[in-house]
Amino acid sequence: MKVICAPDSFKESLSAAEAAQAMRRGILAARPDAEVDLCPIADGGEGTVSAMMAATGGYIHTSKVMGPLVAQVEAQWGMFGGDDDTPFTAVIEMAAASGLALIPPDERNPMLTTSFGTGQLMAEAIRAGAERIILGIGGSATNDCGCGAAAALGVVFLTGDEQVLLMPPTGGSLSQIAGILVDEVTNFELTVACDVENPLTGPNGAAHVYGPQKGASPQQVEILDRNLSHIASLIKRDLGVDVEHMPGGGAAGGMGAGMSAFFNAELLPGAKMVLDAVCFDQRVSDCDLCLTGEGRIDGQTLSGKAIMAVTEAASSHDVNTIALAGSIGPEAEKMIDAGLSAYHEICAGLPAEESMRRAAKLLEKKTAEVVSLL
Repeated sequence: MKVICAPDSFKESLSAAEAAQAMRRGILAARPDAEVDLCPIADGGEGTVSAMMAATGGYIHTSKVMGPLVAQVEAQWGMFGGDDDTPFTAVIEMAAASGLALIPPDERNPMLTTSFGTGQLMAEAIRAGAERIILGIGGSATNDCGCGAAAALGVVFLTGDEQVLLMPPTGGSLSQIAGILVDEVTNFELTVACDVENPLTGPNGAAHVYGPQKGASPQQVEILDRNLSHIASLIKRDLGVDVEHMPGGGAAGGMGAGMSAFFNAELLPGAKMVLDAVCFDQRVSDCDLCLTGEGRIDGQTLSGKAIMAVTEAASSHDVNTIALAGSIGPEAEKMIDAGLSAYHEICAGLPAEESMRRAAKLLEKKTAEVVSLL
């Protein structure tokens, strides 16, 4: 019996790699002769670096870069590949350098935040030999259309008097930019994990939908939206690219639009991007069972979450997928209609705090129960 373990993280209790190891212990307790392939995954947000390094045998690096409010932060990023089949590939989470969690709640203000540190991580990865970068943009604190990151990578932003903008662009300073030069930008392949369809501007755009979550007042939302529209017009004039209404352009405060315009990035659903990078389709093809899981399964799991991507890929090879979750929410049964074979709660009846503290043991035990019944 061959089983692939492809869980996402169990938020605030288990990383994806720890969850996969717990599943492995449970499988071997029930079926000591089983062959187990550990393939921790993520959806492009927090945990993507650790999951992909665990799945690919890559290495995690730590760099000091500019944080969202200029003060330096230590951010981790990963690198894998370098053989005949896979180019050196860096995996970077925007949240590690430019994330909302890096700012105390009472200091959050997307007028002042910059994605410059994310660009510094990308530049460091390129200096280390990365030919390709996979960028997860979930959890950002910024609304600068990726201009901060672009500046760190060599894009030049000019003011109205043809002077170079000296400070890293922020959501509030985009209005000072009057021209964009991309002559000195390094060539590299960029793939961006983008799980939303929001455009850059307008009522469904980056500022109106996500600005308030990042600390923007109603008045600031209007300014941020105008600034994004201003940058979009400059991008169209100077680079010949129309990003204002592109699907996903509003992701991460316009990071989707900016990375597409400045670096010709491809925007892909995060979970699919991760599965492709770890060769999940190939690995699941000869398995007898696929186990996946995350902290909670409900109706939202259908919307681009990792479990759904795993289920679809496994189903294409007629491999049944069973999901294990910390909790089961409303409309979880829709996952069965979408192809999931079954789902199980690992800690039914336990208080949340206790279940999170004992998550590894509970997941191991439930895995053993499920596998023993097959």
